[in-house]
Amino acid sequence: MAALAEPGDVRAHLVAAAAAGTALTYGELLERLGYQFSRPKMRALCAILAAVDEDGAARGEPELAVLVVRQSDGLPGQGWWIGGAARARGYRGLWEGPEAARFVRAMQAETFAWWQSQDGTGGAARPD
Repeated sequence: MAALAEPGDVRAHLVAAAAAGTALTYGELLERLGYQFSRPKMRALCAILAAVDEDGAARGEPELAVLVVRQSDGLPGQGWWIGGAARARGYRGLWEGPEAARFVRAMQAETFAWWQSQDGTGGAARPD
């Protein structure tokens, strides 16, 4: 079976969202990739998001998967919380509610700021 999308394509959408200072719902990202939302497609997307973040971390980039959120509450899904980014940052709270929202917004703000300071091509600083 063919992959849902290439990690590079997913990354490109997330870098554009980060540079624009906006999060995307799972449905919005799937739509940009040419799919309608379904749980199986969302699960496949989550696996790609993990690969995108792993690859980005190796390049010193901030998390991008934190920008993909549920429409219902604006927070990442369970897979993101279990995946390790939150735990690696010392977060041990609930995956929903005000504390989770503050944590996610802070991580998103870091990602937005980092990508807005880049040239948009993958992390190289803008030339002076």
